[in-house]
Amino acid sequence: MGVSKPPNVNEPMCPSRLVLEHVTSRWGVLVLAALLERSYRFSELRRTIGGVSEKMLAQTLRTLERDGFVHRDAKPVIPPRVDYGLTPLGEEAARQVWELARWTEHRLQAVQEARARYDTVREASQ
Repeated sequence: MGVSKPPNVNEPMCPSRLVLEHVTSRWGVLVLAALLERSYRFSELRRTIGGVSEKMLAQTLRTLERDGFVHRDAKPVIPPRVDYGLTPLGEEAARQVWELARWTEHRLQAVQEARARYDTVREASQ
């Protein structure tokens, strides 16, 4: 029996890369961040996350549910009611990506200034 190596996200075939992709995708971050506040029904979540299509939201929720981050609670009522919330693992991931999302909001001006400087230098050198 061989000793298995711990996951290393820098390795090309490391399965942690796929998990990283799921939680850091545009819609993954926004879904996790929204669900950090509370549970949502699908239509509420779609309104909360501006610009996401129904198809992308459904796909993102399925992926995050499969990875163990989101819990889908289907209630046997008419009309059907489905609520989405975070699992403990999902809450942990959501807190991590939410910090990054908030940082980008707070540092947006610095990024825009850096872009403007870069573009000015590039244009001058052409």
